[in-house]
Amino acid sequence: MEKRTLYLECESGISGDMTVAALLDLGADQEVLKRALKSLPVDGFRTVVSRVKKAGLDMCDFDVILDEAHENHDHDMEYLHGCVEQHYHDHKEHAKEHLHEEMHAEHHHDHGHDGHMHEHRGLPEILHIIEHADLTVHAKETACHIFRILAEAEAKAHGVSEEQVHFHEVGAVDSIVDIVAAAVCLDNLGITDVVITRMNEGQGTIRCQHGILPVPVPTVMNIVQAHALPLCITETQGELVTPTGAAIAAAIRTMDRLPEVFTVKKVGMGAGKRTYDRPSMLRAMLIEDGAKDRDLIYKLETNVDDCTGESLGYTLERLMEAGARDVHYTPVYMKKNRPAYQLSVICAGKDIARMEEIIFKETTTIGIRRVAMERTILKREARTVQTPLGAAQVKVCRYGGAERYFPEYNSVVALCRVHGRNYQEVYQMIERACKES
Repeated sequence: MEKRTLYLECESGISGDMTVAALLDLGADQEVLKRALKSLPVDGFRTVVSRVKKAGLDMCDFDVILDEAHENHDHDMEYLHGCVEQHYHDHKEHAKEHLHEEMHAEHHHDHGHDGHMHEHRGLPEILHIIEHADLTVHAKETACHIFRILAEAEAKAHGVSEEQVHFHEVGAVDSIVDIVAAAVCLDNLGITDVVITRMNEGQGTIRCQHGILPVPVPTVMNIVQAHALPLCITETQGELVTPTGAAIAAAIRTMDRLPEVFTVKKVGMGAGKRTYDRPSMLRAMLIEDGAKDRDLIYKLETNVDDCTGESLGYTLERLMEAGARDVHYTPVYMKKNRPAYQLSVICAGKDIARMEEIIFKETTTIGIRRVAMERTILKREARTVQTPLGAAQVKVCRYGGAERYFPEYNSVVALCRVHGRNYQEVYQMIERACKES
């Protein structure tokens, strides 16, 4: 499977609609998304994809338009942050009505007259909806993973089990649409890795169905804590990271660091709906690691002054057996003039974790230095040559149109032992066989 890496630059936070819009701008197929959303056994919404301007920049907007019965005021800035008493009173009464409906839904989880679920859905109902929608297996898995993360966070916030969570925020139609749409777009783009280095968040308070809550809201904080998401609190008075956005980030993030060097293949800009002191947008980039065209190797180093020679010798053997390209010790003097050894390990990036595990287990070190190094190597190949003494393995390197031959140590030693010859004699015999072949 081709590796496709997505970088989400969350300078203005992250939300469900911003994520979907950015992925559509990257090239996710709108027709595929339409068919997927149409298959959802959910009523009360329609979606519109359009182009809008934010801070003078052209970007994609994904809008879930709810009918009057499903409206949740998620993008109503006066409701979210306003202080107009009558406005608050009206929505307080509206919330009471929803609370009554929610309590009713908790005791009646059957289908309505039209065959669809009640509006205040719990996790089992939502997973049932996803399972019966026309989505790929991977898109279903992603959407269900996102909802489970949300359910876990909401359950912790309210002090109940995940099965008991029947919450408006996650059960709301627009949350279902945003999360399913994000999963479908990620699958359609073939994303395999997602980099999120940090998520900028605001501060202050925000109004929701449960009342006035501090920003970041408890659900977001629970997700951030459970999944070690990197959060940066800004001076912005308002919510930049929504629970849906945080759950999406937690579910899809595979890396928290960008490659040291990378190329950008495509950029997508997703617009948000809320208005703060910074433009509400999410920038998404398809990137490729620039190091893939370079021969990059890593050197791990540590100094030890309280290990025995036997222990260090065994460590070297284990490192070589685990795939180290080279291992060596250098005598050094450490603080207080203590004689010690500097252990140096050369390895590939994919082997770093395994090498460090061996070093920590087998030595007394409490820290390892790491440095990436580019190298220039000769083109090489392994070759088997026939000699008067038998077959031998040889490394053949090319430089300037000429070939250089390096008989492998193990082959030389094996022939020496079988025929009772000395090392230099056998080595030179193999070299001659290479040049004559």
